[in-house]
Amino acid sequence: MDITYRLEQKRKVLGDFPGPKSLELAARRATSVAKGVASSVPVYVADADGGVIHDVDGNSFIDFGSGIAVTTVGASDAAVVGAVKEQVEHFTHTCFMVSPYEGYVAVAEKLNQLTPGEHEKRTVLFNSGAEAVENAVKIARVATGRNAVVAFDHAYHGRTNLTMGLTAKAMPYKHGFGPFAGEIYRAPMSYPFREENPQITGKEAAERAILMIQKQIGADQVAAIIIEPIQGEGGFIVPADGFLPRIAEFAKENGIVFIADEVQSGFCRTGEWFAVQHEGVVPDLITTAKGIAGGMPLSAVTGRAELLDAVHGGGLGGTYGGNPVACAAALAAIETMDTQDLRGRAREIEGIVKDRLGKLREELGADSIIGDIRGRGGMLAIEFVKKGSGATTKQPDGEATKKIAEYCLKEGVIILTCGTYGNVIRLLPPLVIGDELLADGLDVLEAAIRANS
Repeated sequence: MDITYRLEQKRKVLGDFPGPKSLELAARRATSVAKGVASSVPVYVADADGGVIHDVDGNSFIDFGSGIAVTTVGASDAAVVGAVKEQVEHFTHTCFMVSPYEGYVAVAEKLNQLTPGEHEKRTVLFNSGAEAVENAVKIARVATGRNAVVAFDHAYHGRTNLTMGLTAKAMPYKHGFGPFAGEIYRAPMSYPFREENPQITGKEAAERAILMIQKQIGADQVAAIIIEPIQGEGGFIVPADGFLPRIAEFAKENGIVFIADEVQSGFCRTGEWFAVQHEGVVPDLITTAKGIAGGMPLSAVTGRAELLDAVHGGGLGGTYGGNPVACAAALAAIETMDTQDLRGRAREIEGIVKDRLGKLREELGADSIIGDIRGRGGMLAIEFVKKGSGATTKQPDGEATKKIAEYCLKEGVIILTCGTYGNVIRLLPPLVIGDELLADGLDVLEAAIRANS
């Protein structure tokens, strides 16, 4: 890649941390920020660029989290920064519902062009992934005149009341926050590593879910089926080939709106613009956020024109939805993704990481704590199991996963955990990360796994 970085792309840990300035900020936080807001790492950021994050005490960390798949183009991409500065000099807000502007329209045009399918499309913009998901459900209900919504085991769709209902994991996302929105049903997911029958195909797993929908809900009552093409918080679960196409086909056969939640997997993250493209699936609606705007808050619902246009005037929107500064950032970020070929870079990262981790698993043997290595592009995961259980019980080892993450942090690598059982490490490096920095981060991760095997 031909990228000029503003910050030196090196890992550097000066000493014990959190350092004094981070500790001072933590003390201020304790008396001002709600305890319900948790942070994965105890250091405070001063600067970030490319694949590194600098803290306030002068340490430099390799970023394998990208702010949860947001800073795909880096946290201070020059094109995004320039676009934001230019827009801010003109106006920061008017509210598109009051005084519209070209940036919103341009982003809608770009999303209609990039998302899968040749059908006529419309787009509506919001601020967060949860907002996009909630509005996609609203659109599906109006367009179909039905109420029921089907989500899947291990799903994560957001923190609003309706999206908590769609989300499968209780702690920390749902515990104590109910009651949740009604008419939400859960279907079994294709989870190849944890299938009771390891021989089950993707299509057979889809038929299992379809049978549940038919028997427990009735297909004619379902407004929408929503699924993450690669599940995020649930553990970066990649369904078996054939699962998504069959679910989409069933939806089409029964007048059900098929919603692809690409909030985490979209915008080059998996090696395609959108993860559904790996199997040629064309969703009716697609929700996007995270990587869309280089770190600025923006999300969208894009899909079939007849679905979005079924909603009455004033039924969609929000004060900040499609903020002009965020729209400028999105157009610049998408341009960077295209000119830097970040789809291709994501595939390169997948090859490098899977090769390294595959060799490590082979070396450690069949009874190692590495149960599964999976994912696509720059959306990769390692699922850890208790040593010796890999081929039999596959007992999750959340404690080892936590220790590996802590080891990496102390050595200057930020990684994130996830999974229904808390036993998955997810790798989400900025797609602009250089090979040398990526290799250094993998060296640390490999050492952490060895130390806990």
